[in-house]
Amino acid sequence: MKRDDMPSLLLLPFPPDPVDRHVLSASYKPPLTATLSQLKMSDKASRLVVAVPCPILQGPYVRCKTFAWAETQSLVAGVYAIISVICAQLSIATDVNAGPESVDATVVLIDHDRNKRFPPDFRPAIEPNNTVIVDLATFATAYHPWDRIFHVRSELGLRVFNSYLKLAEGRQTLLHEQLVPVEGGLSLNVSKPDDDVPPPQTDCYPVVCLGGTFDHLHPGHKLLLTAGALLLKVPEKGSPTACKFIIGVTGDEMLKNKKYAEFVEPWATRARNVLLFLSTLLRLSPRGWRDGADLDITETDGSLSASFRDGLVTVQCVVIQDAFGPTITLEQIDALVVSGETRSGGKAVNDKRAEKGWKALEVFEVDVLDAEEISDGATRTENFASKISSTAIRQRRAQAKRS
Repeated sequence: MKRDDMPSLLLLPFPPDPVDRHVLSASYKPPLTATLSQLKMSDKASRLVVAVPCPILQGPYVRCKTFAWAETQSLVAGVYAIISVICAQLSIATDVNAGPESVDATVVLIDHDRNKRFPPDFRPAIEPNNTVIVDLATFATAYHPWDRIFHVRSELGLRVFNSYLKLAEGRQTLLHEQLVPVEGGLSLNVSKPDDDVPPPQTDCYPVVCLGGTFDHLHPGHKLLLTAGALLLKVPEKGSPTACKFIIGVTGDEMLKNKKYAEFVEPWATRARNVLLFLSTLLRLSPRGWRDGADLDITETDGSLSASFRDGLVTVQCVVIQDAFGPTITLEQIDALVVSGETRSGGKAVNDKRAEKGWKALEVFEVDVLDAEEISDGATRTENFASKISSTAIRQRRAQAKRS
């Protein structure tokens, strides 16, 4: 595998605590700006995995972990928001397969405690749990090789970087030029009282569903897909049934009247890009990217699907031709993920399911990335005209073609 084909890695330090969107920007904008600036290439597209370490998971046992979904997805939203505003300022395209001067960035959460120390004889391995979130040892074991590894030049940044290098030893021969220090931002950690209670933990579910157009896959889509994947309850190894992530991808016929419709990607392209993005979050192999960039995708009855983690996680993209999709044709769905702009759809879905005598879905709302306030992080808003969107991407494609 050539270096040019590899993604790069940015190891961020621990997020500020508490996570305030203004402080998060002050913490992460400097290293993200430096990294994205260096990855903007005039002759090719770049890929970047942004690793965010923080003690997300609760629970003493590997197979019995819990976390607070609302706070977790908000952290992911905040990082994608910062990436989006930096890329807008630097004229870097953020959508998948956007060509030269683009950066396809993926945010990956790593469960890691800043006080954790690894003994000298520790041998890292892939140790998945009942969530899609992995720990630092698993990340170091399954995510490699890299083109470059960016790390933050600060006390916390170096602590994460040194722990990672120890765990990743032997996975890849790294040249000095591949290890790139970047400046860090503000570091804030407010001491919590001993009796501090963690936020309410969130149930995970065997079958999770969401829908969208996913045209020119961009950070808003990535946030939605990540938030949905976080809700999956991954069964134990050897389980006869997998958890299932069902993604409704709007059919081509429904998009014919969209603005700049001639630049809408075909359904198969959009569905494939969804699966390829999720593979970065879900696929775990000791060979890392060497297992091949080509994902084993199965096509049946107009749907595309792929399996991950030894068959314990199945992702299925299905064609939807209305606002409801599989939520009113498949009874065995547990949770529905919506964005702020589609929150009313959750109630409509449950009304339809009630008419059929089916159980209501648990509805989870994801933050919306809005261009007007994105520099302040993620926000819920009813004004979507200026949102970083597929329409804006298609408009730029149309303008580029005319020029």
